[in-house]
Amino acid sequence: MQAIHPPKREIFDLHARTNTDPKGIVRAVDVYTVQPWGLYMARPTPGRAQFHYLESWLLPALGLRATIFHFNPGFERDQDFYLDVGRYTAGPDVWEAEDHYLDVVVRTGKDAAVADIDELVAAVAHGLLDAHAAEQAIRTALTAVDALARHDYDLERWLTGRDMPLTWRA
Repeated sequence: MQAIHPPKREIFDLHARTNTDPKGIVRAVDVYTVQPWGLYMARPTPGRAQFHYLESWLLPALGLRATIFHFNPGFERDQDFYLDVGRYTAGPDVWEAEDHYLDVVVRTGKDAAVADIDELVAAVAHGLLDAHAAEQAIRTALTAVDALARHDYDLERWLTGRDMPLTWRA
């Protein structure tokens, strides 16, 4: 188990075209696209050994953030999408994210696996996340896995059926 940390928070400033990551580092964003149901962000990830670019959709109504990591050679992972469970808040100029520890790793057409259950349990035990938020995180993760299973583990098919079509860079 990793060292316990408070929920990770991020800020997405649409006008400044920046993303403040959980460590407080402000990064330039290449693309923000706002839809009634979500926010798309694409940006480089300087200084990261594992990946050089990421694309994310914040989906407040689902309590999910869907991400594609563009891995560097030698760091590839057997995953198509990485779903962070949390609270995502839309604003006219700034969106905010609070990660609630659980993640769902999606392999399109194959499976979906919930990760970081140990982090969620530790966060609750240390008072970093209350029981209500933890219960909601579990419900969100299980709902996502169930929906993915019903759609042959195809995230885009599931979300398109909910009128949330995801678009990604070419």
